[in-house]
Amino acid sequence: MSRLLKAFFKSNWGNSAIPFEVIFTNGTMYRNRDEHPQVTIRYKSRLAEINTMLHSGWGLTESYINQDVDIDGNLKLLVQISADTGPSLIENTVQLRIPHPLIRIRNFWHEIRYGNRNLPQAVKNALFHYNRGSEIFWQYLDPSMTYTCAYWKNGTRTLKEAQENKLDHVCRKLRLKPGERLIDVGGGWGSLLFHAVEKYGVTATNLSPTVDQNRWLVQKAREKGLADKITIQEKDFRQVEGVYDKYASLGVYEHAGKGQLTDWIQSMAKCLKTGGVGVLHFIAHDLSMETDFFIRKHIFPGGYLPGLAETIEIMAKHGLEILDIENLRRHYALTLDAWAQNFDDKWNAIHQYDPDRFNEKFRRTWRAYLHFCAEYFRTENTVLRLYQITFSKGNTNSYPMDREFMYK
Repeated sequence: MSRLLKAFFKSNWGNSAIPFEVIFTNGTMYRNRDEHPQVTIRYKSRLAEINTMLHSGWGLTESYINQDVDIDGNLKLLVQISADTGPSLIENTVQLRIPHPLIRIRNFWHEIRYGNRNLPQAVKNALFHYNRGSEIFWQYLDPSMTYTCAYWKNGTRTLKEAQENKLDHVCRKLRLKPGERLIDVGGGWGSLLFHAVEKYGVTATNLSPTVDQNRWLVQKAREKGLADKITIQEKDFRQVEGVYDKYASLGVYEHAGKGQLTDWIQSMAKCLKTGGVGVLHFIAHDLSMETDFFIRKHIFPGGYLPGLAETIEIMAKHGLEILDIENLRRHYALTLDAWAQNFDDKWNAIHQYDPDRFNEKFRRTWRAYLHFCAEYFRTENTVLRLYQITFSKGNTNSYPMDREFMYK
């Protein structure tokens, strides 16, 4: 087995400029370069070796999570190594299906079992990630508890500043005015709602099925004296009630699911008044393609990264005019860097909060999620994007004709 696995690493990663070594269960070793390795992969069981042979890099990641493999060094380097020797940007863009047949089958089965077609399952999927107790997220997010891509404009020094930049960037795009009604679908811990109410004088509604976040938000609103300005609809996006002047959804459209994009955009159009403006902020591909299986199994069950092209097509069919599209891909790499560093620095506090729940497997899962994603957003051949689409319900003649208003 070690001989086959050595051949696998040599063939797939051997040409990387980053020196690494692999130590197999029988004590033999492979190094791609004579230099001191920056990353060491150490196999602890034959099952992990088999898993890598069967599932390639995904099998290696799963074995790391299950503690059958140890990885010494910066986890981000594994993504760089893979990118060094992997397909080009164009090749990745036209590869619409997961190339590995076994992972493709497992991804298909995951959609059957955990897809968001069924509303109760969709709620379970949302709770799987977000309903873990607000205290653990407090440890690695910024003080506003903003859990979406930040905005690292020139001169930004900290995650806190970057998230404040993003919240105001969105509010400026929305052209918020005092007295307007804003709905935030999947508003998390309410950072955009608080910012919009305090800085722009709107009344705000959060629509989200996540109980922990909603309780936290209600308590925070009371502490800030804003309880009469913020309301909550504890529901799935398909159950939204009311009509609003402005619409926002930051980093939640990805949770709609592969077959529910039309439902999402239909709901988005339904709850926005004619002439109203919205911002849809989401991780995406440019084209419609399958979503990474690791993320769907271990982090966001039922999730699907929408294609920009398919999203624009659906929006057009529901009478939504595209006003502006901004790609914040590189901003998300920096945001994830900060989250990953905070998570590592605060791990002891997270672990002590609930040692049984936040155990070593959880630590490795979250580290793989944060570190790997940070680098996937950075590599030159990545197909990941982070888009903000500004749109209106119906054609608009009142929205500014240039972007100067956003930067004054």
